[in-house]
Amino acid sequence: MANIKSAKKRILVNQKKAARNQHVKSGVKTAIKKVRVAIEAGDKEAAAKELIAATSAIDKAHTKGVLKKNTASRKVSRLAQAVNAMN
Repeated sequence: MANIKSAKKRILVNQKKAARNQHVKSGVKTAIKKVRVAIEAGDKEAAAKELIAATSAIDKAHTKGVLKKNTASRKVSRLAQAVNAMN
């Protein structure tokens, strides 16, 4: 356990950031799963609708610094590819 005041503060701040990052990552994973479920069901309209929501969630995660730029781009690209392959 830390004894120095600044070290104690860093521990608290890091815990808060980790909790926020985990919440954002979980939201992204849920959004991606919804797109995958719609694709598996063969529902083009629902897949397109969920793709927009997932893209938004991924972009917000990138803006907040939870995901790196290339990771966010790769996830969006693969989802869009999967939805477009339905046609």
